[in-house]
Amino acid sequence: MPRRNSSVVGREFGIGVRHAIEQTKMTHREIARMLDWDESKLSDLVRGKGGVSEAEVLQLLAFCRVPPTEVRRLLALFRETRETGYLQIPADGLPDQVRSLIEQERLANVITVWSMNLIPGRLQTADYMRAVVDAGARDESIDYEEVIAARLARRELFHWSREFVFYIHEQALRLPVGGEEVMKDQLLHLLGMARRSYVTVRILPIAIGAHAGLSGSFMQLKYEKFEPVVFLESQNTSLFLEDRGSLATYTKVLKVLDRQALSAEQSKELINSILF
Repeated sequence: MPRRNSSVVGREFGIGVRHAIEQTKMTHREIARMLDWDESKLSDLVRGKGGVSEAEVLQLLAFCRVPPTEVRRLLALFRETRETGYLQIPADGLPDQVRSLIEQERLANVITVWSMNLIPGRLQTADYMRAVVDAGARDESIDYEEVIAARLARRELFHWSREFVFYIHEQALRLPVGGEEVMKDQLLHLLGMARRSYVTVRILPIAIGAHAGLSGSFMQLKYEKFEPVVFLESQNTSLFLEDRGSLATYTKVLKVLDRQALSAEQSKELINSILF
């Protein structure tokens, strides 16, 4: 099946439009007929493919009685759909970052993660997450329990129909986050996840020294129907990279990490040696 011409910001915009349409309790066919649109136009819009003018977007949002604040947000997204990449700086804190990532992960069929300092978020226990939050620079405007709940919700996306590959630096296994008991539970959880047939955990040993992932942690998402993207996250921003140059660079990094990391079985042995 050919891949659709759809960007991350386009899909983010499409999700917002879909939610607006759902509030009307009407079908796409009914709305298209009342707006005198071809149904395929509405379908493309919801899928993030564009093909409409800003005036038509406003027409649809007005028909759906979307609140002004959401109209402004969706219009800002719509205007970004011609850009390559998507930089997100949420106005109301980290939970929006997490929700945006979850929406993209739902669409992906292969998710590959490189994590240099911590156990990857998708594999963290709740106690490990809380210990990371407690040790960090807290922002009192953020409800961190909401952040943790959103991150835990990502576990629901683990399924045999998808493939997950995690490259983790050994230093992340040895960093005593939250104390001995928290780390023991965390490493046991990591081993349990590594036993799933669709989850691969590969450890990059400290002994290797300098390595291909020194520039920092990232995630690569591959889709059946869209071009792949790379996700980067900092303290309060997130960035989806979609340009060919960036995708090629990060693909090369993963290929080298694949050569440098221990095998899946050797990785399990290393985790066990730290535990016992």
